[in-house]
Order: sequence, then C-alpha cells, then structure tokens
Amino acid sequence: MSSVMTAPAAVFSQRYRALSVGIVALVMLVAFEYLAVATAMPLIGRELNGYHLYGLAFSGGMAANVIATVVGGRWSDARGPFPALWTGVAGFVAGLAVSGFAPAMEVFLVGRFLQGLGGGLFNVALYVLVAQAYPSAMHPRVFSALAAAWVLPSVVGPAVTGFVAETWSWRLIFLGVAVLSVPAALIMWRGLPATGGQPREAMGRAFLPRFAWGVCAAIGAALLQYGSGAAGAGIVLAVAGVAVLALALPKLLPKGTLRAARGLPTVIALRGLAAGSFFAAEVFVPLMLVQERGLNTAEAGLALTGGALAWSLGSWIQGRRPHARALTIRIGATLIAVGICVTALIVIPATPAVVVFAGWVVAGLGIGMVFPTLSVLVLELSAPGEEGRNSASLSIGESVFSVVAVAITGAVFAAYGGRPWVYVTCLGLLVVMAGTATLVGGRFEHRREAGTMEV
Repeated sequence: MSSVMTAPAAVFSQRYRALSVGIVALVMLVAFEYLAVATAMPLIGRELNGYHLYGLAFSGGMAANVIATVVGGRWSDARGPFPALWTGVAGFVAGLAVSGFAPAMEVFLVGRFLQGLGGGLFNVALYVLVAQAYPSAMHPRVFSALAAAWVLPSVVGPAVTGFVAETWSWRLIFLGVAVLSVPAALIMWRGLPATGGQPREAMGRAFLPRFAWGVCAAIGAALLQYGSGAAGAGIVLAVAGVAVLALALPKLLPKGTLRAARGLPTVIALRGLAAGSFFAAEVFVPLMLVQERGLNTAEAGLALTGGALAWSLGSWIQGRRPHARALTIRIGATLIAVGICVTALIVIPATPAVVVFAGWVVAGLGIGMVFPTLSVLVLELSAPGEEGRNSASLSIGESVFSVVAVAITGAVFAAYGGRPWVYVTCLGLLVVMAGTATLVGGRFEHRREAGTMEV
C-alpha cells in the first residue's frame, strides 16, 4: 500500500485509473464550459437579441450554483455521493443541450441555470467521492490532478471557443461539451467504488431552513453583483445584497468562519480570502495591460494563461509536500499578495508589460499551492457524514468572498475610472485580503474537528 501512495503516478495507477480519468475529464469539460461562456457571450447576446439579459447569463448560473451547493452537501451526507453526483452530471449536460438549442435568450438562460445547478451538485459530491474512494494519503495528489484539469482549458479554451464561434456557430461549443461529457461520465462510472451510495439518513425537514438560507445567499450575491456596477438605484441594491448576505452566511458557514476561529472555520475563511483576492485581481490584469500598455485582447490574455500554468505548478508542489500544510498555505498566500503587488507596478509608466506577466505568474503559483491544500484539509477536519456539508461551506465561502471582492473593487473602478490611484487602491485592498490569509494560515488544528454549524 505504501508503494501505491508514494508512487508519482498513484492517482492514475491501475486501481484508480478509470475513476481518476473520468473525474479529471469531467472537471476539464466544466472548466472549458466556464471559460467558453465568457468568450462567446457577445456573439450569443447579439444572435439571440438578448443584451438586456446579458448579466443574467452569469449571475443566474452563479445563483443556481450556490443553491445546488447547499442541497448537494446535505444530499451527499444523507444518501452518499452517488445520487447528487449523477444528478449533477445529468443537470449539467441537460443545461448545455438547452443552451445549445436555445431559440431565444430566455431559453438560453434556463440552460445556464441548469448548468449552474448541475455544476454545484457535481462539485460538492466530488469532494465526498474523493473522501470515500481514495486513501487520505492520496488526497493532495488527487486535488492536484483536479487543479491541473483547468490548465488545458485555460490555455486553449478562449482561442478554440472564438474560432468555433466565428467559423461555425457558438451552439457547437455547448453541444460539443454535452456530447463529450457522456463518455467521460461512463469512464468515471466504471471506476466508482462498489460502496458509497447507500442511504445514511433521510434528508429531513431540518434541512429546509438551510436550503432557504442558501437561496437567500444566492439572491444577496446577485443583488451585490448587479448593484456594484450601477449608479443611483444600484447602490440600494448593493446595500440590500450586503444585508442579505450578512444574515445568510452565518447560517451556511461553520460558526466562527468570519473571524477565522481555529479549526475548520479557518479553512473556510482561507478559501474565501485566497479566492477573493486572486479572482478579483484577475479581472484587472487584462484591463490594465490593454489600457495602460496598449496590448490587444489576445496579448493581454497571455498573462492569464501564464497564471493558469503557474497554478498547475503550485498544485503539483503542494502534492509533493503533503504534511507541511500550514507552511504551504502561508507561502501560497504570501505569493498571491506579492504577485498582486508586482502587478500593480503597471501604474508606473517606466514599468514594462512583462513585469505584469511575471507578477501574475507569481500569484498563480500561490493560488495553486493554497487551493488543493485547503480541499484536503476540509476533508481531514470533517467528521464522518459531514464531508458534504463542509465541502458545501467551502464552495459557498469561495463564491461569496469572490463576489464581494469583485463587487467592491468593481464599484470603486466604476465610480472613479481607470486612474493610476484607482488601480493601486483596488489592488491594495486585495493585497490586504491575501495578507490576512497569510496571518491566519496556521489557525487550523485537531483532526476530525468538524466545527459546529448554526441552523
């Protein structure tokens, strides 16, 4: 057994090959779809005459994802990961088909909502499946492989999407991913363990309040996202979104998450801080390269490609140091902060564009070290039967913290424009987020400490 766990190719050894190939392929397809939507949406909005509903194509899927994450966590704990897993795959494929055949923007949005539901269910059930199907010693490398599954879509996804959409039709993107998802799911099915789908307990009426709070969180995040980019009434929407999130999050996250209490709450908080700082900064990278250095969109996008490749490298590094987790998190969070600082140097006229590329590679390396490590920790710190709920909390924290970070920095940018001090202010706020993650990076302890949830 020790040879299996220490061999470099353990995740894809004969015993786990079918399962690993299947889940990596599905994650790769989810990643491709996620990146493809942003690239193809201008064409979709024009062809379906739906620019007035443009934002809903993104926020609708996000809201559905948050709701499905809450449901998937409880469902996986109560019934095992298989029902949520297969329902998620089916919902994702169905959503792709609906979007691909959509005759109108309203129908396309229904497809996006189904994709969000399916992706949320699949993502949470995948955590529980990893906990049950792989030995704990393999978890760092499993999550490293899942992170690496985003690399190829990040590198070629936008270019392939643009080529297919311009040469043939954007519909082929959605329908192609749907078709490819079927063999990937069949490969995964061949490798599923014989156990894991047996019911543990009924869902119960006690779950209904948590589901309701999940819906509230989705609504609050959507209000904040919309309101941050609009003036006048938009401010009211943003404030309402913050108020709703302030009420909902304590009901969905482990008690003490917002103050980084020791144990599992710190893991959830770290995921949110790392995700919020990185993804919000990522929004500004191509914008600064285009506006401040005159690069075209394709050239600016190469910076994001470099960050994606570095993310994969960081994931590989953490998989080779599975026991130095506090150090790995602190180094990773520090690299995110340093990378964002280097990126901000673009406001100095003499700074060449290549400095931004280098800075974003550093930040990508940092997020790659942090993300898989936190995924492993959330399983280690979960009591049996709580993996789904805690994995759901991890995903919710990541989503909401990211929305808040993007909304705040986006509101500042929308109010004052692309002045140098605006870039510095926005990126400075994100450096503080990443720096906070560095400071609290070691505040987890006590294996099997699941953390008490508020209900």
